[in-house]
Amino acid sequence: MKSIVVTGATSMIGTALIEECLRENVKVYAVVRGSSAKLSRLPEHEKLHLVDCDLDHLEELPKELEEKCDTFYHIAWGNTGENRNRSTLLQSKNIQYTLEAVRAAHKMGCTRFIGAGSQAEYGLLDLEKISPSSPVNPITPYGASKLAAGQLARMLCRELGMECIWPRIFSVYGIYEKETTMIASSLRKMLKGEPTEFTPAEQRWDYLYSKDAGRAYYLIGEKGKDGAVYCVGSGQARPLRSYIEEMAEITKASQPGIGARPYPPNAVMNLCADIENLTEDTGFCPRYTFKEGIRETIQWIEGR
Repeated sequence: MKSIVVTGATSMIGTALIEECLRENVKVYAVVRGSSAKLSRLPEHEKLHLVDCDLDHLEELPKELEEKCDTFYHIAWGNTGENRNRSTLLQSKNIQYTLEAVRAAHKMGCTRFIGAGSQAEYGLLDLEKISPSSPVNPITPYGASKLAAGQLARMLCRELGMECIWPRIFSVYGIYEKETTMIASSLRKMLKGEPTEFTPAEQRWDYLYSKDAGRAYYLIGEKGKDGAVYCVGSGQARPLRSYIEEMAEITKASQPGIGARPYPPNAVMNLCADIENLTEDTGFCPRYTFKEGIRETIQWIEGR
């Protein structure tokens, strides 16, 4: 890759991807909202250029860029957060946004389109590892919209003569993670000495640090295969309890409250990404242990 476009540039994975690309001397056009308070997340760099355009106006994006790019990363997704499944109609708008992103990518001369799928596309599966070929059966509007967006993006890319790759993101934590997630919210409470409450935390979980996720996305752009689906995770799972205990150890939280809450309805008890084809095609392997990622995340939280 020599030059790329990234929507969702100020998101956790967007910023990690951009930082990785800049380290690799790739020119980046970061699509942002000019009024966003998150612009400070992006570094000042001669190869980073900001483009002001929101999801509702992606058809205008080609007019903002005179230079042709080779790869388009569409990471932006509207209506996220803890309320993302309250409106099926709002979630479904993301399907159209994705197709508009494909069209914009084509007009900008991009030959490769890379989306941002989700493990939510699989629904409830009880498997040792979830692979790209595992059955998909989403049970939420978010998961269904991700699945439909990926399938239709692939079809439209084929019509336009573009390559299409659809990574499915599992559980990523780290710098710029939404504060409502389990890791982010619990870590902040532990650092403040506030009580935390968890389920019995017996489920097997796969966590990947944000910088590793950014590198995975960079490598997918460099070496990923056309038409591929990649599961983006660490490829290793262990009981959720062990992650909580490590967080408590690092923050010196004496009573993490494991078992204080019941499992929610439809709790996922097995979530581990099969990254075999991702590693074979791109060479990706996680560089950070969970403890290392948590320590860096704490440094970021405390340095804000």
